[in-house]
Amino acid sequence: MSETTPVIEIRDLHKAYGELEVIKGVDISAHRGDVVSLIGSSGSGKSTILRCANLLEDSQQGEILFKGEPVHWKGKGHHRHPDDWKQVLRIRTNLSMVFQQFNLWAHMTILQNVMEAPVTVLGRDKAEVEHAARKYLDKVGIGDKCDVYPAQLSGGQQQRAAIARALCMEPEALLFDEPTSALDPELEQEVVRVIKALADEGRTMLIVTHDMKMAADVSNHVVFLHQGKIEEQGDPDTLFGAPKTERLQGFLSATSAQ
Repeated sequence: MSETTPVIEIRDLHKAYGELEVIKGVDISAHRGDVVSLIGSSGSGKSTILRCANLLEDSQQGEILFKGEPVHWKGKGHHRHPDDWKQVLRIRTNLSMVFQQFNLWAHMTILQNVMEAPVTVLGRDKAEVEHAARKYLDKVGIGDKCDVYPAQLSGGQQQRAAIARALCMEPEALLFDEPTSALDPELEQEVVRVIKALADEGRTMLIVTHDMKMAADVSNHVVFLHQGKIEEQGDPDTLFGAPKTERLQGFLSATSAQ
């Protein structure tokens, strides 16, 4: 992969649920080290784009490329599906997703949660994975919680465990789907600090967020979506400091009033 090839690239993406088209021709790319935030009101299509990028949802039209390699499709429209499940698994494991609701296994300790996928999905050596898992739990500030279960942690600690789990896959990019929206404000800041540290390290990230301050602080590119289309995009200083469209102006004034 050359330095000019995006880690992830979405071209003319369309996604519909039955007759309802929720993504209407979107282009987004993230090069190595880019942090791209997707903002917009509920129903604008932000999370759907992330799920399509990670092949958790099938799109009806458009290209998804991982490090320049296009996803292979079969069928058309609502009958379109990925054609190569080995490729799907490779892309999914390289685009680690962090969900809004943590999705930790309740019956496993935090350390076991972080180790599970690298050992069972990727077949990595258990001792090596344990070493890496402990390192990433330290990195997110909960290295002392290895042997406890998710129910014994706060929401902020659970989300940080989910981030450690994503990192332990050693992915090319991280996808965050509203990583702080299920958290109280003080717990939210714990997670924001971790995401900011990851951005400062130069990790490639796509972040769907309702937190405009985080988007402004961590991103080098922000995409504002409205009803399944990109209404405006650019660097955060321009987008938040001098929004061009009335829709973005209205959205930002509404979020700042909350």
